[in-house]
Parts: sequence; C-alpha cells; structure tokens
Amino acid sequence: MTDEAIETPWAGKWITVFRQGKWEYVGRTGGIRAVVIVAIDAEDRVILVEQYRVPLGRRCIELPAGLIGDTEEGDTIEAAARRELEEEAGYACERVEELGEYFASPGMVSESFTLVRVHGLTRIGAGGGVDGEDIKVHHVPMAELPMFIADCRARGMGVDVKMLLVLSGALLGRGNG
Repeated sequence: MTDEAIETPWAGKWITVFRQGKWEYVGRTGGIRAVVIVAIDAEDRVILVEQYRVPLGRRCIELPAGLIGDTEEGDTIEAAARRELEEEAGYACERVEELGEYFASPGMVSESFTLVRVHGLTRIGAGGGVDGEDIKVHHVPMAELPMFIADCRARGMGVDVKMLLVLSGALLGRGNG
C-alpha cells in the first residue's frame, strides 16, 4: 500500500488515467462498473456474443456483458444484466444470481465486474445489440466449447479472458469423459 497521492493526467468521457507514484493505471470515469453474464440454456448451450473491439482491431468472442449505470441513475446489477442479456443476446431470464465481484486485469485497470448466472431463459428476440453494435449471437454446446474457441482463434478472433470461466473444466482436464 502506498501513501502517495493519486494524480489524474487525463480523463475522457468513459475512461480516466491515474498515476500514483510510478504506477499508472486506467479506470472507468465516474466509477462505472460492469456486469458479465453466464447464460446456459435448457439444451446445455452457453450463449456467447461476438463483436468488433476497437482496441483489438478485430472481432472478439465473449460472454454477454455491459456497463452498470452508464445510461441511468440508480441502475442495479440485476437491471443491467437483464437489459444487456436482452439487447446483446435476445433473451429474458427468470432469475439473476450474483456470483461475486472480479477484476480482469488488476495490474493495469481498476475496473471490476460482477459475474452473474442467469436462470430460466426465454428467447424474446434476435439480440445483436443497439446502435450499430453488430453483435453476433452464438449458442455453443458446452461439450463443443473448447473446439469452438480454438476455431475462433484460428480465424483470427480475440478471446476475452472471461471465457476461461466456462472453459476451465475442459482446460483442467475435467469433463473429458
């Protein structure tokens, strides 16, 4: 822990750069957080989204996710999860279960995300996002997930680190029969 003051060399609409001593890191402006959604349907298929990510310069395969509080005051984890699940993937859910707060890259980014698992899925639309997000929805059988991710990589796509959450059993040698 350091007692050095936190400086703000630059702040934009969505992100802020901080400096504390020799350490530099990035955070969301206004302390906005994110929600990441694990959605597995009744046929044991994980619902994934694919979209172009400017920082990567390519499309990326991800779990559905979104920001909490970026559009309205008083936004909640549950409300954001329901909204993003519908917008990105085209599903409604009966229940949202919070699984905890996590940090994806704590050496560089102060942003956290709350992981949720949604239950009781109902398809209500095509998904695809809003305002030209160009999100493609994938329904991947859990047993085929490692092969699907390998194929995405082979096609030059980025793979979000949070995909490890649903891949971990296969990567650790579990679930191989």
